[in-house]
Amino acid sequence: MVKRKRDEAAKDRQSSTQPAKVVKSTDSEKAPSTSTADGPSITLQIITGSYEKVLHGFTAAVSPTFFESKDTDEDGDKSNLVQFVDTFLFEAHTSAIRCLALSPLPKADATENAQVILATGATDERVNLYSLSAAPVAVNDLYPTVPTLAGNKILENPKNRELGTLMHHSAPISALEFPSRSKILVGSEDNTISVTRTRDFSVVSTIKAPRPKVQGRPSGDTAPPGGTPSGVNDIAVHPSMKLMLSVGKGEKCMRLWNLVTGKKAGVLNFNREILQSVKEGKWSTGEGRKIVWNSKGDEFAVAFEWGAVVFGIDSTPICRVFPSPRSKLHQMKYINPTPSSDDSDELLAVSTEDGRVIFYSTKQVQEATEEDDSPIPYAEAVAQLGGRAAGFPGRVKDFEVLDLNGQRVAGKDNHLVVTGNSEGLVRVWLLQGADLVKKDTKGTKKKSAETEKKEIQVGKFLNAYGTGNRITCLKAFVMLAPEDPSTLEDSEEDYDEEVSQDESSSEESDEE
Repeated sequence: MVKRKRDEAAKDRQSSTQPAKVVKSTDSEKAPSTSTADGPSITLQIITGSYEKVLHGFTAAVSPTFFESKDTDEDGDKSNLVQFVDTFLFEAHTSAIRCLALSPLPKADATENAQVILATGATDERVNLYSLSAAPVAVNDLYPTVPTLAGNKILENPKNRELGTLMHHSAPISALEFPSRSKILVGSEDNTISVTRTRDFSVVSTIKAPRPKVQGRPSGDTAPPGGTPSGVNDIAVHPSMKLMLSVGKGEKCMRLWNLVTGKKAGVLNFNREILQSVKEGKWSTGEGRKIVWNSKGDEFAVAFEWGAVVFGIDSTPICRVFPSPRSKLHQMKYINPTPSSDDSDELLAVSTEDGRVIFYSTKQVQEATEEDDSPIPYAEAVAQLGGRAAGFPGRVKDFEVLDLNGQRVAGKDNHLVVTGNSEGLVRVWLLQGADLVKKDTKGTKKKSAETEKKEIQVGKFLNAYGTGNRITCLKAFVMLAPEDPSTLEDSEEDYDEEVSQDESSSEESDEE
């Protein structure tokens, strides 16, 4: 009798300890570890803003075995190529988030903390600031992933913290940019551009743009006084950090600003030839929606509703970007297809309403036909990624092209493209720089229907992640090497000490 009880107790002890071992083994097998036996994985930190006021951050770990395979076109299990883990998800504003900005990444050998500043702007007139860790957390027993009913995993990083809020604007925020780690520029619909120092988040200077004159308003308009379209649409800082370009609402021009003195340096009006080249008719606004410099600072592009115009350093039009078939533009960026070569020319990448990311060469152009209203030549479309023809519909609101040249396992001239559409899907693509380089990169050709149909489909779709919110803006960066979990515990203790010191100092000031 005693022996049977002893056997039953032993069985109960085994049954009570067995599930814990099984859970640990399954978690260790399914958890997306940041390093494998083959080598460290490439981890991306992706942040999205949405109409639903939600700020969503998650990591995407790309398996190193995918880059080591010789044939990357094989169709395998896409869920194993990229694994997503949520890092934060909350309502950051009281209204829709319109723009995001990330400070430049610290150097890998820097002695300072590997932190990145995230700025979010919304229509509630506020700019929220956050400090994000530039390195992922290694998944282990101290920091395991937390499964949810939705199926996605959560892994919070203790180094991701809120810094504060900037409230010096009186209208919705429309543009954010970090020219360096020490300054942040904020454009608003109150026609002001503020320059804030990131060391103490104090406003260094405020640039005031003139309000546009009321032109073409119909009689009997019920708009309130001061309700005419006004505000800064976008800003672009020159790589020298001495000049800045801006485009605004209700203005058929762009403005040049001297950042050394903080004063206006010039105005370039969009003449009829420029507006007609991008199908801006009589009843169109004619205002620039987006503006961007290339990395060398010798040309810039201004995006309108249906197309874009590329200007030289002397502000003369070089070429125009007009998608075929016709589609609205949402975002544009300059990218370097082959960073390993010194003489490579940058391409202009634009996202469209019909789900494409098109890459244009501003060096190789096509002459306009006699039927065109403007003699400005067309930039040649080198390739495109996604689109309805490839089975990826939905407007691409924002995208990022990330260079992987510094990664050991990524290979030469490979890129990861992250796209976010208005349906809430974030897609990750692999793009090889060799697919964007043509042998004949110089010269001028005549535009014809045959040349329009030669757009090559590039990129390999890896995986998609549904955020559940309508995306308005997106930012992403390649994270550094994973952090040691022991340093995270020290950071938590230091943070608690800082909070206690701040509270004690505030109490002393109140007593005084």
